[in-house]
Amino acid sequence: MTGNGKLERLDAGTPIPFGGDRVAYVSPALAEAFRAGDRLIVLQTTGDLLHLPLSAHQTAARAVDRAVEAFEAMAGVDEERISAFFEAFAARLAAAEVWQAIAQANERDVERARARGASVTRLIASETMRRDMIAGLRAWRDAPAGRGRLVERQEHDGWSVELSTAPLGVVGFVFEGRPNVFADAVGVLRGGNTVVFRIGSDALGTARALSEAALAPALREAGLPEGAAALVDSAEHAAGWAMFADPRLSLAVARGSGRAVAQLGAIARQAGTPVSLHGTGGAWLMADAGADPDRFEAAVLASLDRKVCNTLNVCCILRSRAEELTPRFLAALDEAGARRGHGVKLHVVTGSETWLPSSWRTARSLVRRADGDHDEAKVESLAVGDLGVEWEWEESPEVSLVIVESLDEAIDLFNRHSPRFIASVISEEEAAKSAAFAALDAAFVGDGFTRWVDGQYALQRPELGLSNWQSGRLFARGGFLSGDGVFTVRARMSQQDVRLHR
Repeated sequence: MTGNGKLERLDAGTPIPFGGDRVAYVSPALAEAFRAGDRLIVLQTTGDLLHLPLSAHQTAARAVDRAVEAFEAMAGVDEERISAFFEAFAARLAAAEVWQAIAQANERDVERARARGASVTRLIASETMRRDMIAGLRAWRDAPAGRGRLVERQEHDGWSVELSTAPLGVVGFVFEGRPNVFADAVGVLRGGNTVVFRIGSDALGTARALSEAALAPALREAGLPEGAAALVDSAEHAAGWAMFADPRLSLAVARGSGRAVAQLGAIARQAGTPVSLHGTGGAWLMADAGADPDRFEAAVLASLDRKVCNTLNVCCILRSRAEELTPRFLAALDEAGARRGHGVKLHVVTGSETWLPSSWRTARSLVRRADGDHDEAKVESLAVGDLGVEWEWEESPEVSLVIVESLDEAIDLFNRHSPRFIASVISEEEAAKSAAFAALDAAFVGDGFTRWVDGQYALQRPELGLSNWQSGRLFARGGFLSGDGVFTVRARMSQQDVRLHR
């Protein structure tokens, strides 16, 4: 430390207090890497010491600068120009020559990811993804104005008060390597907000191509400020940390893996920024005493068509129905694997394996992982405390099974071990489903397949994220976070009686 209070170096072994009564220590690697001008974030929840090189901080700060300036300019942008932006963006994605440039960049990203043995199931910019992006952008084009919507009006004698919606500000968005989320992020512009975002390094080339070939030209064509949707163009994780540490953000949204998202959320909270986090996914499905076998099997199969956050992860079957429903569950699991051309993987809570046929308990399965095919046991034991593990599978459906005594036990397991995200209750009894809805600490509850949980699919609005309740419930905001859900409320008074006083 120097006399002016600037941190210019770190010494290995230096104690760093955190959390009020704990201490972390500077590692030799951190001390060696730290340079004058760099920054250090000390997470008060974990003691993580996060090194922000000057370059990463500057890259993030420039993007936020542009977004802040653009937010001020958006006050003078009318709704027609915002609609024109969404149409221009969609039209460019629909243009063959533009998409060809984006697809070529994506192919290079996919090749690099495969060479590292990384998963590419969510990275590939397919034609289906392209159609969904275009449809989402045009949904925002046609959506009602996001600013000035009357929320409430209170009439008084000689005066009145109106509450109306207003833009929130700059939204910071960090997401994993899914190119389609790039288009989801710009939904906040519908309400007059701006967005600054960082995409995972696996998809950075695709993001650059999307920005250069479609996003930036669409902003210019519609006459919107160029910083209204600003990419933090950096492959460094530190750039995302620096962005979330910027107190000028009005909301921080993070999607990705559990630990990374929790870390980003902690950074933003320390900076005083509210967060919407989605780090751990995986849906739970519960079959109660009144479950219809056909409905149950269909729900399992439809919930395992691909691995995303709303894919079935844990299945609970009542012991009283286990003899009938367990074979239906296994049949659906096998069919899901067959449809993808690969084997399956089942994790069974210790004590529940007795309901499996011996052919399953002794079988082997060719399981497709990110680094290739593996010959594995088809069934493995699982401790009940590990029911919260989300199985990140590639082409081989992977799921956990537990046999329970009652629906109440299944609900208790969900509330204690799951990320409190998605629950489906298969029952023909309305009273049982209503009681489960009241007792489940979940953002999303249904009575069929789990893959309905998607903003665009369920509400016809592209989502920024689906908030689980693992990190606490959100104030006045539902589990679906969409562009039109990012707003604040202003109050305006009109006085008719000039003699009014208190």
